[in-house]
Amino acid sequence: MKETTLPIHPDARSPAGADIRFIMDGATGNMIHSTVPAGQVNRATVHSTVSEFWHVLEGEGEIWRRFENVEKITSLTSGVSIDIPVGTAFQYRNTGTSPLKFICISMPPWPGDHEASHLEGAWPATVGE
Repeated sequence: MKETTLPIHPDARSPAGADIRFIMDGATGNMIHSTVPAGQVNRATVHSTVSEFWHVLEGEGEIWRRFENVEKITSLTSGVSIDIPVGTAFQYRNTGTSPLKFICISMPPWPGDHEASHLEGAWPATVGE
């Protein structure tokens, strides 16, 4: 049985551009805390082997998702949960004046940044490679 405490400072940056803190990992998945600063638009990505669940803690934003012929933009506000099935193109941005914070669960565990490929998204990204 594990237990952790949220780190004070980010551990890394996601391939899309969010500051991330590692929370939990295990045989079936892992969990991170993501923070996107006000006004930031992250890079559009697609994952080749993992699916994700997100739960928004605070802030305001939007996520664009595209799978096959279906595209959708969803508002990200406190209490909203979304999924990103494997192979789904997605891009997210902070549309508010305070940080957008959410929990992300990856299944299976995140194999490394080579998992994410970048592509053209719904908005011009404000973060670089």
